[in-house]
Amino acid sequence: MTAGFSGDRFHPRAVRAWLYAVAALIFAMVLVGGATRLTESGLSITEWKPVMGALPPLSAGEWQAAFEKYQAIPQYRALNLGMSLDQFKTIYWWEWTHRLLGRLIGVAFLLPFLWFLWRGRVAPAWRAPLWFIFALGALQGAVGWWMVASGLADRVEVSQYRLATHLVLACLIYVAIIWTAQRMDEHAADEFPGGGRIRASAISLLVLVLVQLYLGALVAGLRAGYIYNTWPLIDGAFVPDAARLFFNTPLWRNFFENTLTVQFDHRMLAYVIWIGALLHLVDVARAAKRGPAITGALVLFAFVTLQAALGIFTLLLRVPLPLALAHQATAMLVLTVATVHAAGFAARHTRHSGARPQAASPESTTPASVNMDSGLAVSRRPGMTG
Repeated sequence: MTAGFSGDRFHPRAVRAWLYAVAALIFAMVLVGGATRLTESGLSITEWKPVMGALPPLSAGEWQAAFEKYQAIPQYRALNLGMSLDQFKTIYWWEWTHRLLGRLIGVAFLLPFLWFLWRGRVAPAWRAPLWFIFALGALQGAVGWWMVASGLADRVEVSQYRLATHLVLACLIYVAIIWTAQRMDEHAADEFPGGGRIRASAISLLVLVLVQLYLGALVAGLRAGYIYNTWPLIDGAFVPDAARLFFNTPLWRNFFENTLTVQFDHRMLAYVIWIGALLHLVDVARAAKRGPAITGALVLFAFVTLQAALGIFTLLLRVPLPLALAHQATAMLVLTVATVHAAGFAARHTRHSGARPQAASPESTTPASVNMDSGLAVSRRPGMTG
């Protein structure tokens, strides 16, 4: 007999707990990645060894060899000339920890996933999305090395294009994991109010937060936070002169390479997100007086406000390390809340429109489904008694 689509066989709670644990590791990795960038540690390991690189130097000779490889790249000669071996070890450990977390995330995702598949704990509808997330994780490792490689030859830092790609891909994986875990909770969707405008605004805020993270990575890659350290004016005006915003040719380069334009775009989008979060909160409050929807909208607005304040102070104080890390951590919190919030509205729409794919249904199964652990029938065709 064929097992039915029931909680006795499939274990969404266990799978969701696993996904949230992986998401927590990604959160930690993004923060360590931010510290690695801010401490100029990202180029300290000049080789990519996915397996053997998991081991750090274990002898004085190995440490010296790693240091000599770092001394051969432009960053050492331009920024760290005369650095001692002990100072090199400090930046090396940051980058090594960042890479180790990447390996740990891969193992923490793949091994439990294979176990859940072997035990039949993952519903068929979720297997392809989870395999796709794993593929994105593998791609992220290659993108990370692609980013590092950009700073080993002709530059003293990595390409801002590649840095932004690396960060946003990590955030997309993070969003996909949380989104999937949230969508597995079918009952939570009923607590969100309907309405296409509210759902659209929640999803739009999530997309805008991802775009803002991309712009923030460009600011970081260009070191644009160390200049134009005034607020609310930038370069002496609220909106700088167009001749300074768009002097590069072709025009599109200004949005990625002009430090003034990149920082200005980052500021303007922050205002748009803050206003959008406020209007969304008002909209949700009109539709739901209590419940997770209004709580999520309120928390999202609070975190967006906190993030904006941290951004302002980080800029005014010329990017001190503690504030910069707090700014990045709060950005991830904003992304987390925006994802959970949007997923709730999306799940409600999908469920009530009848569009959610079903792995199986009582009508498509045999009269009794089987508990895989005990071999006993645990459910009957609707209407049967006894």
